[in-house]
Amino acid sequence: MAPALAELTVGDVVARREVVVDRARLVRYAGASGDFNPIHWNERVATAVGLPGVIAHGMWTMGAAVGPVVDWAGDPGAVVDYQVRFTRPIPVPDPGAATVEVVATVGALDADAGTARIDLTVTVDGVRVLGKAQAVVRLS
Repeated sequence: MAPALAELTVGDVVARREVVVDRARLVRYAGASGDFNPIHWNERVATAVGLPGVIAHGMWTMGAAVGPVVDWAGDPGAVVDYQVRFTRPIPVPDPGAATVEVVATVGALDADAGTARIDLTVTVDGVRVLGKAQAVVRLS
């Protein structure tokens, strides 16, 4: 059942999720997206351009961050606007993985428009990797 706008309050945490990304996930994302930039799979190239190592695709990060909001809303079409600012790359170790933590909080309510602005705090190891990440969700 979709959330009701009238039942929300600014400051409510509506979703939390941890998303794990490893090198295999980066390879699968590269195949699906067509983004084969070597900074997402080749350690030597990534460090040669000044990165701490292979990094996750920005668009993968953006998609992973909005997932909890889509699940909470119950309909991907309910997300009518979504914007982020990329603030830090996500290094993905090998072996191992990085864990992206997402907390979705009601930032504003607009009863006239029937929407809630959901503010996303997206971190890795306590450091924000997306800034001003906000989704506008149309609710009943």
